[in-house]
Amino acid sequence: MTAAVTRRENRLAGDGWFILVLAIFTSALTGPGQTIGVSVFIDHLVDDLSLSREAVSFAYMIGTLTGATLLPWVGGWVDRRGVRRAQMIIGTCFALALINMSFVNGIVWLAIGFTGIRLFGQGSLSLISTVTVSITFTRNRGTALGLFSVFSNALITMVPVGLAAIIAWVGWRSAWLVAAVIVVGTVVPIAVFGLRSLPTGTHGNGADAPASTGFSVDRPTAMRTRGFWILVAVSSSAGMLSTALNFHQIDLLGDAGLSDNAAAAMFIPQVIGSTLAGFGFGWIADRVGHRYLPAVSMALLFTAHVLAALAAPGLAVFIYAVSLGAAGGAVRTVTALLLPEWFGTAHLGSIQGAATLFNVGASALGPVALAALEAGIGSYPPAIMILSTIPAAALLFSLTQPNAPTANSPEALAPTDLSN
Repeated sequence: MTAAVTRRENRLAGDGWFILVLAIFTSALTGPGQTIGVSVFIDHLVDDLSLSREAVSFAYMIGTLTGATLLPWVGGWVDRRGVRRAQMIIGTCFALALINMSFVNGIVWLAIGFTGIRLFGQGSLSLISTVTVSITFTRNRGTALGLFSVFSNALITMVPVGLAAIIAWVGWRSAWLVAAVIVVGTVVPIAVFGLRSLPTGTHGNGADAPASTGFSVDRPTAMRTRGFWILVAVSSSAGMLSTALNFHQIDLLGDAGLSDNAAAAMFIPQVIGSTLAGFGFGWIADRVGHRYLPAVSMALLFTAHVLAALAAPGLAVFIYAVSLGAAGGAVRTVTALLLPEWFGTAHLGSIQGAATLFNVGASALGPVALAALEAGIGSYPPAIMILSTIPAAALLFSLTQPNAPTANSPEALAPTDLSN
């Protein structure tokens, strides 16, 4: 090992937890491109652009799916350029996309605008911040990713409040401009000054890593393993079904006997569940192991569906909300942990981009699937129980991996015949 490499690794070891904090803030600043942030603009877009809510929803779906198709390419580019340079460029592009949103005028421009903020914010910048944590930590990666998931999502939940206040102050068009200034004034300096100790690409040892093993597989190899498709099944199931339940939550819980305000308040227990699962699953992964964590996360999602079908005012609906939040927090932590654990970090951006493509696509389809089933059957409970077969199937599939591959046993990553 050269003296230069040793100095870089020593410097990275000292900066690890500081880099985690910076990654959390970077992830939180994707908020204006997340569904939760965009939601506060929807009524203004409907009214001022003279569009129907269905038209705005369709433009959002097109923008989400279009942005998602580019994420595998973005991930490969991050691998080649490194997270520091990628964050500088993507942060600037995200700010420009937010500026563009302040000028939208019509359905086509709106779809293009949604594509920009979903690609550069919700997709690319989220990918970069997660990869940053993954390549910074090795032995404590589960704990670090658990903390990252908990605190970044907690901060993202505050974004709609801030955006709503800015809209009330300067109007919705200017609010996009304020968001752009905040993003470029924070995300880019974090990359320039805060990520200087990171390697040029997404390889090298983490902040607490032992000597390098050189373990890594590329995206085509990863996509030929059962492990990759297990993580896709788990993350896509959570993305599709959590989005569906949240999108229709007011109507769903209204049918169960809750008022609109009470139904909206059930987002708070979800944060509690997500926090507990994020901490808990990260701690378990570092100290006990991660072999069965994908299956447990699907068990939580299946439980949330059963409770949603049985929801009623009182303790039952509270437990449902906590379970749904726990499933989301568990899946985010598990997938972020196992991608580098199973496939290494040299091609992590490319592999994670491919997995995210399936996740985002499933998320876009979830609300439509639940609405169609509810309309066809006539009520939510049986529709929800039909959809519960998806996490049940993903749970069974996650148990088919005989030996989870790790960086310490790269031979376990030989391509698996999925036809068996």
